[in-house]
Amino acid sequence: MTNVDIEVHVNGSPRRHSVPPRLTLADYLRVDCGLTGTHLGCEHGVCGACTVLLDGEAVRACLVFAVQADGAEVTTIEAMASDDGTLSPVQAAFRDHHGLQCGFCTPGFIVSATAFLDENPSPTDGEIREALSGNICRCTGYQGIIAAVKAAAATTTSTGE
Repeated sequence: MTNVDIEVHVNGSPRRHSVPPRLTLADYLRVDCGLTGTHLGCEHGVCGACTVLLDGEAVRACLVFAVQADGAEVTTIEAMASDDGTLSPVQAAFRDHHGLQCGFCTPGFIVSATAFLDENPSPTDGEIREALSGNICRCTGYQGIIAAVKAAAATTTSTGE
């Protein structure tokens, strides 16, 4: 198979690569871009560990081919914090409310929660649970994750972010 030339804006920077047509976006980000914060869990789109933003929408990077992202903006967990290292409200809330343990699922949860709160800045507990139902955590029991998203929603609502 012949490689395909793509240009993707990853975390605000243009990237040009020649990639195989069947290379997943997750593998492209991890191998070609060196962004290993996008984790591969199930590689079937079930666990949510590989969630990234594709033109602002949360997607499973293991289910998207890199060539499908040609011309798009991809945002990974590496771009969630400010350039000076200040954590985003969602990241800070996960830290403060013990929304992580081993950390493997955390990037996917943070990206998913960020996209969700952009659409619904004042969610109910039920809405949070529904929005994150596509992300799997084997360590936390989810209580800290739900508390973190609620806290992040309260922070972003009160600060107007």
